Amino acid sequence: MQFVTSEEVAALAVFLASDAARSITGVILPIDGRSAAQQGGRITMNRKDILDLPSMPLAGPSYPAGPYRFIDREYMVISYETDPELIRHHLPEPLEPLAQPIVNYEWIKMPDSSGFGNYTETGIVIPCKFGDEEVNFVSQMYLDVEPPIAAGREIWGFPKKHAHPRLELVRDTLTGTLEYAGQQVAIGTMGYKHESLAGNGVKTTQILTKTQVNLKIIPGVDGEPEICQLVALNLTDITVKGSWIGPGRLHLVPHVNAPVADLPVRRVLGAHHFIADLTLPFGRKIHDYMQDM
Repeated sequence: MQFVTSEEVAALAVFLASDAARSITGVILPIDGRSAAQQGGRITMNRKDILDLPSMPLAGPSYPAGPYRFIDREYMVISYETDPELIRHHLPEPLEPLAQPIVNYEWIKMPDSSGFGNYTETGIVIPCKFGDEEVNFVSQMYLDVEPPIAAGREIWGFPKKHAHPRLELVRDTLTGTLEYAGQQVAIGTMGYKHESLAGNGVKTTQILTKTQVNLKIIPGVDGEPEICQLVALNLTDITVKGSWIGPGRLHLVPHVNAPVADLPVRRVLGAHHFIADLTLPFGRKIHDYMQDM
């Protein structure tokens, strides 16, 4: 049996009283059974301690403070036309549809994301206008890891739900799937690296830096809306590592809780596969439904 020495106990006490320990645990914990008064310290967190927490719960926050860096973030985006009236129905005012009713269905594999880990997501993005600026409204998102779900919803208002998306190379075909509640509701395929855009990284960077807009809704404790706003953000520090276009196909299946098929595919316009390093920064409020009435 190995016993802890008095020197080791003293070293642990010094660490637990340090700022480094507080950043991990959120509180200073007793280690020898004595009360806070007996130790001459405090246990209860003060206002500053609470406000310094990056997220809930205070014991093991769901996600750390940002911004967040992504390495080798891999996209497959299939663009298609749908019904114009359905585009209008899925855009919150004051966003306005473009003349061409385009939808981008995305799969994104993120093997190395700071604070979030390794995960994949998929969903629907609608190109539209906010005033005179062309933006991308993020309509639906489905992913398989809790920290980016919590952070995405709480910070930026990303419309994230838990599901099981996959993006993988199956022989000669880049393949994306989405399973929700045991049912497959989306499958996208693309010819693998048919036409390289490696010499045109500027175009892919422009796609990535385009303003994204989310509808952020957080109710208050009384059940009434407390936060209801449009949030915008722009990805930064982008390095495009590869970019390819090619033929693509997309099949969407109606599902009540993953309604990607509510924007049905009328005509596939093309597919784009690219890989990049980038940073997800904090966003900005561009419209407040609680004030702009």
